[in-house]
Amino acid sequence: MSKTFKVAIVGCGGIANGKHLPSLKNVPNVEMVAFCDIIEHRAIEAAAKYGVDGAKVYTDYTELLKDESIDIVHVCTPNDSHADISIAAMEAGKHVMSEKPMAKTAADALRMLEASKRTGKKLTVGYNNRFRGDSQALKAIVDGGELGDIYYAKAHAIRRRAVPTWGVFLDEEKQGGGPLIDIGTHALDLTLWMMNNYKPKVVLGTAYHKLSQRQNAANAWGPWDPAQFTVEDSAFGMIVMENGATIVLESSWALNTLEVDEAKCTLSGTEGGADMKGGLRINGEQNSRLFTKEIELNSGGVAFYDGKAESAADLEMKMWIKAIEEDKDPVVTPEQAYVVSQILEAIYESSKTGKAVYL
Repeated sequence: MSKTFKVAIVGCGGIANGKHLPSLKNVPNVEMVAFCDIIEHRAIEAAAKYGVDGAKVYTDYTELLKDESIDIVHVCTPNDSHADISIAAMEAGKHVMSEKPMAKTAADALRMLEASKRTGKKLTVGYNNRFRGDSQALKAIVDGGELGDIYYAKAHAIRRRAVPTWGVFLDEEKQGGGPLIDIGTHALDLTLWMMNNYKPKVVLGTAYHKLSQRQNAANAWGPWDPAQFTVEDSAFGMIVMENGATIVLESSWALNTLEVDEAKCTLSGTEGGADMKGGLRINGEQNSRLFTKEIELNSGGVAFYDGKAESAADLEMKMWIKAIEEDKDPVVTPEQAYVVSQILEAIYESSKTGKAVYL
């Protein structure tokens, strides 16, 4: 009989309600027993909707961590608090899923990684785009060798006008940055995972504040306040890996472009290439002729597809709990997430100094 895992949520805002809470609710051997938020009514509402009978509510996560019955803590707070809460939770004997990015800084991400090793507690980061159907299909293709040695890739996180104007997204002190650390992090994680390459050598980056100071700007979530917009509106990086492979990372919340893609990647290898534009396409050469083929993701014949629809977030939570239950590494390891944070920070540093950053 499966063990029932008792889960606590720290931070009951948008990402908790949009992903963690509804998806954890779909995992049979999970009970959400504690909810914490500095705005108490958020925790109360989350507990009422998703918690077990008698679920506890807190405004101080240090009090929550004193409950020895809690097995797992999900950290869904602003970036600057991921490290301290996650480390405290692991030191209190809990496994931890932190929302992406791993932390505001690479140094904090390293502290989290070291805490996981020191305590023996599992740590993962919420890179849910790995669990999409197209991502799972492409990973199987890459791992099967169909693309050969992948030596060039693009990580896409481009929005035309979709600046998140709520919460602390525009606050550099709380978040550490804008679209690069918010959505660029997803695209970079996906690309590194596809390539199975976590050894960056040198990074060159640029970050821009070109559209952020416009008044009454067109935006999916309404105009932003330029005075509050302290993060970049777009950022770009070139990463050269130790084995010579090159990755181009592009991210924006506001950019004058029609080439819009988010949490996607393009891969070029010695035997073939792939992209996720409007679906999943593989390209290459066969019998002295070029070919392009589209991979069907919503019908039989795909090895991983069992005919049942399952959201990426649902699969993410199911696989996370399974890793704990079977004492295996999570799909997203802290070592991998730490490299993502290193590269993001190097892009910001390179943009500020105008120099390449060697890792």
